Order: sequence, then structure tokens, then C-alpha cells
Amino acid sequence: MVTGRYPLHDAYYTVDRPGTEGCAVIHDSGISSTIVSSRIAGGRFSSGLDVADLGARVRAARLDRGLSLGAVAGRAAVSRSMLSAVERGARVPTVLVLDRIATALDTSIARLLGEEQASRVVVLRHAAQDVARDPTGWERRILSPVLPGVEFEFMRTTIAPGVDAGVFAPHAGGSREYVAIERGTLQLTIDGTSHLLRAGDSAYYAGDCHHQFVNPGREPCVYYLAMALTDRSPHARRGRVPPGGARRRP
Repeated sequence: MVTGRYPLHDAYYTVDRPGTEGCAVIHDSGISSTIVSSRIAGGRFSSGLDVADLGARVRAARLDRGLSLGAVAGRAAVSRSMLSAVERGARVPTVLVLDRIATALDTSIARLLGEEQASRVVVLRHAAQDVARDPTGWERRILSPVLPGVEFEFMRTTIAPGVDAGVFAPHAGGSREYVAIERGTLQLTIDGTSHLLRAGDSAYYAGDCHHQFVNPGREPCVYYLAMALTDRSPHARRGRVPPGGARRRP
């Protein structure tokens, strides 16, 4: 039975001060929750995104939706102190936990990390695509741009053999997800019911359910996932998350 607590993925990592070893870093290709022996130059990750900027974006999205710290923490199934630490830029969450926070805000990791692009045509070169890497052995490459007023994410995920990417929280009612397997085997579990998908198979499921991705095979599993989100709050605005974070309130 699926529960709201998943200890393996509930951890988050302390970000050391600039000039110290063992920092969590964001690579040029995107965010990584892997702890590595690397320095953060000037308090900024190699992608150019500041730890504090990521936290400010999370806070801005929360305030933009009129949600309290406790409300978002409850939706994301994380502690209030953890969410506060993320917003303050004191800690970097795992990819799964950041996804839970984004889901609690009815948005995507892509929007929290990237900038909106309003062009009618957007080409994302391979080197410019954000890649979220998790230390447990899987990565998510974001293939779609962040568009104004649109909560849609198209991604390519690779899961190493025998790796459980974790249980992802339900999105708002009306959200939709589509999966297509490029190679390998994927065990897709929807609200406790497992479906074994092989290369060439595809599946659709309502996004407002717990969904888990496991590679039970002996080779990497590569699949594409398209996610169209709806908002559980009729008053929430879909404006861009300001790069500098939340606007000051009078």
C-alpha cells in the first residue's frame, strides 16, 4: 500500500559555504542532488543559478499562489523546517523531493529551474537542456521549454538497472501523464497497481495518483514522459516566477 512517507528519498543535503569541500552542485546541464567534492565559486552553481535563487523561486511560487509554508509542506509530505530551509537557500533537496515541492505548488521542476520563453518557435539544443540527476541512479532530461501560462513538461528519463526512482505525489485533479518506453523495462505502479512496460510500449494515466517508476531489468531503462498539469486553486496565477524570487509585499 502506498503511504505518504518515503524515507529513502526524504533526505536533503546541506549546502556548504563557498570555498568548502563536499558541496551540492548544479552542473552545467542542470540540477544535481549528488554530493561531490567541488567548490561553489562565489556562492553560485556552475549553471549560474544561485542556491538562494532556487529557494527564492520556490518561495515566490508559494506566495504567488497564496499558500502558507505549512500548507505546501503538508501537500509535499515534507517537514515545515525542511521547506523553510530550501526557501532560504540553506539546503538543496533531492530531485524527488524537489518534484514533490513543485507538485505541491502545481508546477514543475522545469519552471522552478528555468526561464520562460515566449517565442513562437523554441529550439533546445542538447547542451542547453536541463538535466536533473539523482544520486540513487536516475536522471531526467527536460526537453520542453517553459512557456507563459502553460504547465507542461516533456522529459526523457534514464533509470539504471535495479533502481527505484521513487513514488511521486499526485498532481491536481485533471492532470495527465503519458509514458513511452524507448528501451529496457519499466515497472510503472499507479496507486499500488503495477504495470510492466517494455520497449515500444506506452501508457496514459491520470496525474492525480501516486506513481512510481522502477527499473527491474539488467539494462538501463529509457522512457519519455509528457506531463500536462492543472491547478487545484482557481485563484492561482500562472505568471513567471521572478528570477530574483518573491516580490516584496507592502
